Amino acid sequence: MTDPIADYLTRLRNAIQANHRVVEIPASNLKKDITKILFEQGYILNYKFVDDGPQGTIMIALKYDPVNKVNAIKKLIRVSTPGLRKYVGYRNMPRVLNGLGIAILSTSNGVMTDKQARQQKVGGEVLCYVY
Repeated sequence: MTDPIADYLTRLRNAIQANHRVVEIPASNLKKDITKILFEQGYILNYKFVDDGPQGTIMIALKYDPVNKVNAIKKLIRVSTPGLRKYVGYRNMPRVLNGLGIAILSTSNGVMTDKQARQQKVGGEVLCYVY
């Protein structure tokens, strides 16, 4: 697999389209950090890291509106790919939907949102946009 982050986002997208409650994804440290950010920002309901075998899996419970059954995640967009990396400094950090969405960045201080990176004045690689 050349792009595990794109695979992670595609599995989430497919589970949302199929109205699944839980999605199972092969684990890595970067995927675990992205999952924690999605949970902290309120895009997923819950998550659990299962250590079975050498790699382990991530179980993600998707969040739906109880009234009209609409998912909390509208779009997941992969920005930086292995063929074309996208790096930004803290001064020209991207704003997703004028601040309503989040950009997830991989920085020297770890994986964080664009708002956290702006506060800490650190730039990095833009992994994806979520809104």
